[in-house]
Amino acid sequence: MSWEQEYQVLTTAIREAGAEALRLATEGFQIYTKPDDSPVTSADHAVNDILMDRLLGHFPQDGWLSEETPDTEARLTKPRVWVIDPIDGTKAFIRHEPEYCISVALLEGTQPVLAAIFNPSTNELYTAIRGQGLRLNGAPASRHGSEADQLPTIALSPWELHVGRFRSIEPHMTSRPMRSIAWALALAARGTIHGVITFEPENEWDVAAGTLLLEEAGGSAHDGAGQLLRYNQPLPRFGGFIATVQGFPDHLTSQVRRLPRSAH
Repeated sequence: MSWEQEYQVLTTAIREAGAEALRLATEGFQIYTKPDDSPVTSADHAVNDILMDRLLGHFPQDGWLSEETPDTEARLTKPRVWVIDPIDGTKAFIRHEPEYCISVALLEGTQPVLAAIFNPSTNELYTAIRGQGLRLNGAPASRHGSEADQLPTIALSPWELHVGRFRSIEPHMTSRPMRSIAWALALAARGTIHGVITFEPENEWDVAAGTLLLEEAGGSAHDGAGQLLRYNQPLPRFGGFIATVQGFPDHLTSQVRRLPRSAH
């Protein structure tokens, strides 16, 4: 399949949703607290509603998995499933930091075949159709190179850095605070950074789109134990996430795999 029709519908819908997020960021939005104490805003809900209306309106037989929609077992019976994080990096959105994004992937079976990550603040839309490479705002995306002697830049959770989870590898890298794992994966696909690592649980909607973007740019992603990723699982969550660009130093990959999974 080419997924071109799905690509056109998705890119139109995600830009419309991004415009609404920007409007609310300017005009004001409500902030609520979820049962897990994480914040959610009226912008998250508005983006979710737009994407659900547009995507399922065109493809009503597909399944749906979104951070802001109650999950049901119905998606497990669907050959195709849309996986949505309406705003990844809600805390950054609340603080008006340009580190949030809208993340959408279409799964066929257990793997993403179409992906889009849109940062409305910077007007950067990264997209990929499996087997067709990485695109930025509709054109093939050139990758940023790095100097041979440059330490790799890795996006890490500020909390995990604070508790010392990565202390043993810190001399061998440059760390970048991770406000949104989806946006960090888009930056890794572009080559702006070189890795994304966390041993905290990550939901499928956090990483599905970014996984395909990175793979189409030659990189790879695994769960925290180094296992291959399978999506649309009954519990849509991974025990950590390790993503690296092509050419990431082998010795550093080995060190990461030996790190303890609990904080010290």
